[in-house]
Amino acid sequence: MRPRMSEFAARLLQWFDRDGRHDLPWQHPRTPYRVWLSEIMLQQTQVQTVIPYYLKFLDQLPTLADLAAADTDRVLALWAGLGYYARARNLHKAARICVEQHGGDLPRDFEAMAALPGIGRSTAGAILAQAHGDRHPILDGNVKRTLARYHGIGGWPGSSPVEKQLWALAERHLPDARLADYTQAIMDFGATLCTRHDPACVLCPLQDDCVARREGRVEQLPEAKPGKPLPERRTLMLLLRDARGQVLLARRPDSGVWSGMWSLPEAGSHDEAREFLRPHALDLDAAEPLPLIEHTFSHYRLHIEPMGWRVAEPATLGEEAGLRWQPLDRLHEVGLPAPVKKLLGSLTP
Repeated sequence: MRPRMSEFAARLLQWFDRDGRHDLPWQHPRTPYRVWLSEIMLQQTQVQTVIPYYLKFLDQLPTLADLAAADTDRVLALWAGLGYYARARNLHKAARICVEQHGGDLPRDFEAMAALPGIGRSTAGAILAQAHGDRHPILDGNVKRTLARYHGIGGWPGSSPVEKQLWALAERHLPDARLADYTQAIMDFGATLCTRHDPACVLCPLQDDCVARREGRVEQLPEAKPGKPLPERRTLMLLLRDARGQVLLARRPDSGVWSGMWSLPEAGSHDEAREFLRPHALDLDAAEPLPLIEHTFSHYRLHIEPMGWRVAEPATLGEEAGLRWQPLDRLHEVGLPAPVKKLLGSLTP
């Protein structure tokens, strides 16, 4: 008896066999650890950006056990530049949970997989489908866009009613065989053909049955989230350097943006900055002017005003202070937020 397959799935697989991506590093071999690492990196990040980070990460931490045994700074340093650093922290936590609770491997059980930090329903399905050929739907941004256009689904895909409808469609189109290829195919299709802007409808293997194309709604679907202007925030970053080529770094809090990473000490006002500088015998008004930095997060825009000083003799730091003097030529050993890394990389001796 032939495996059941919808026309949608059959056409996608034919397209994938002819035009899909078959040389991605996590495809050879498709082990659970390699697939999991790729899926986490690909959240919010494009394939071509991910590949060099993926290869470096895998070279340094080739197994789940290596990841679990690594310290947080090493993991964040390998992730630095990819952004959305909660992904790296969750990856690290999940690896340690797998060692403690699942015998050192990612669980095969869907519910156990989905319960791991940073995974959830879609990523769990993608890992199990690609690594084991298990029959689970996925619903990442590419799949949402493809299904919304193909079926003419209005509304913002992040809203609960629309998302529920899209999950049902994703389940309906699942074939009974070739789950690994089908999962890669539907992700590739949205990433390379049914793109957000300028989709290649003339090349689309689904064009004859696509509701959005038939109704002239390709550019309108999927509908965008109802917009709000991004809030604006400001901070002072205090850049202290000593004569030995070291810079003072501060550990970020365990929650919030850049959590757990090393960054420059921050102050919300000049008075806070003066209080911080007092133990270092530095005058706020003697700061070296540095270019302003604007960094946009998904939920607000941050305006950074860096201020720099040269320190004759670095102050002694207690371990509890969350501060450390780090040599500028060894910044690669710690995870730094992208704007801070760029700023420190531009410094002259």
